[in-house]
Amino acid sequence: MLLAAAVLLTLGAIAFTLLVRNRDLPQPEAKTGYEHLEERKARIYEGLRDLQFEFRVGKLSDGDYQRTKLTLQTELVGVMAQLDAAKGAAPQPAAKPPSILPATVSATVCPHCNAKFPTPLKFCGECGKAMTA
Repeated sequence: MLLAAAVLLTLGAIAFTLLVRNRDLPQPEAKTGYEHLEERKARIYEGLRDLQFEFRVGKLSDGDYQRTKLTLQTELVGVMAQLDAAKGAAPQPAAKPPSILPATVSATVCPHCNAKFPTPLKFCGECGKAMTA
């Protein structure tokens, strides 16, 4: 009796699965290009946060961290440009760094998180703290 009920239930489930038509299923919501780009931007930011965490706990070497970070940042720049184009805004040209930096800004290595930068900065691009000791 129990075996017959199990067989009947299994056959019912198979028949239901085979007889459900695609037109009976609800259509997925169509995502606009803008929503897709916003999700992609959020995933890249999450990837950068995860990358920074893994570097700080010692899972990544400095070289691997810098290479992966540069790749993610380059991808983020492309996504942001696509978002600007989707919004109808013209992309803004990158601001030219000032030729003369104040005397107090001379650090290229953050004293707080040891992040290295090719040019002197006033605030760390990683932790956001002042670059002066």
